[in-house]
Amino acid sequence: QVQLVESGGGLVQPGGSLRLSCVASGSIFRINAMGWYCQAPGKERELVASITSGGSVNYADSVKGRFTISRDNAKNMVYLQMNSLKPEDTAVYYCNANIWSRAPYNNVNYWGQGTQVTVSS
Repeated sequence: QVQLVESGGGLVQPGGSLRLSCVASGSIFRINAMGWYCQAPGKERELVASITSGGSVNYADSVKGRFTISRDNAKNMVYLQMNSLKPEDTAVYYCNANIWSRAPYNNVNYWGQGTQVTVSS
């Protein structure tokens, strides 16, 4: 009964910016790591960025210096600020979170439904 819902995708010109948001809701006891993955047509889903509950971050080499991941633990939210976007960033972006739920007490890796990001002139 936990779900992740993303928002903020869309169409942007090369060099532009977008901010993705993801909120976790439901019977949540604790959220561990959260992250963003992307999947382009014909490619496998791959990690874009992740952040631990303590704030340690990790980025794919392709987005270092352009994307910033952050989270608000009080709101159960994670964000991805994407700057200097390139056409090759075009993909469906998925929110991911490792969550301990309350009832039943269980640890599961949850995924959002995905949000499309298209970078094109």
